[in-house]
Amino acid sequence: MRKGTASAPAPLEADAPPQAEDYAEFLRLMLPQQTKAVSSHRFGGQRVWLKKAGPRHGQARYRLLAAISGVLRLDVLSPVPNPGGEAAIEIEARRLRQLGDAGLRVPAVLAQQTDGMLISDLGESGRPAVVLQERLDHAAAAGPAALLAVWREGLDAIALVHSRDAYLSQAFDRNLVLCPDGVIGYIDFEDDPGETLPLPECQTRDWLSYLHSTAMLVDAASPHAAAQHWHAVLADASDEVRDRLTVAARRMRWLRHLPSGRRWGRDTQRVRAVASLLARWYGR
Repeated sequence: MRKGTASAPAPLEADAPPQAEDYAEFLRLMLPQQTKAVSSHRFGGQRVWLKKAGPRHGQARYRLLAAISGVLRLDVLSPVPNPGGEAAIEIEARRLRQLGDAGLRVPAVLAQQTDGMLISDLGESGRPAVVLQERLDHAAAAGPAALLAVWREGLDAIALVHSRDAYLSQAFDRNLVLCPDGVIGYIDFEDDPGETLPLPECQTRDWLSYLHSTAMLVDAASPHAAAQHWHAVLADASDEVRDRLTVAARRMRWLRHLPSGRRWGRDTQRVRAVASLLARWYGR
């Protein structure tokens, strides 16, 4: 082998579970060969994910959100920049370990370098984990009751995180996954709101993120029934979080008058749906 050229990882002995050094060697050899930012691989009879550092992200894309949060006087909407590059790898690895230590279902960090990391898959025995976003779409086709049942699972999963005095990052439906054993797991932690915001703000962001990603489905199905689920779950939230949500509902209510046409973009429709639901749930 020529110097600087990576070779394929040596196969493991039959029935021999990978050790820490095996994962580290696999990461060292495969990282230079991978062209995508995230790819799945088979190693030691299991599916693993290799994430490599990409270019650092600029700050320009956060200016609009910063402007909106400033106009609404809502610190909870202040942007939390995703730095990208090696910093994002370090942040995600740290957050996965923190949440795992809290007893929450997240991918395990199998190996880490400054420019990449190897993490486990949340599936098992050949059965994949299913993204909550996909389950919500399927449930919506079955009717409001089915949709709200799946939506409530997401609420309960976020509430579980908060009960451990923890928080997510981007608590969208695409980042909550149902594992084969029925437990909901959490993925995607390239930024850390806790670096700039107190815990109640971080947890409030989780609720608003989940609502942002699901409000259009809920608003079109059964918003009044959804309110019962929402307030039931939030009853166990801290006073600080409930107060922040009430303030957010009041200051965002005018956004329900944003244009509803598709030509204004899906993000506009999502914000309009969130504002509409919050206005109903917290009074006009």
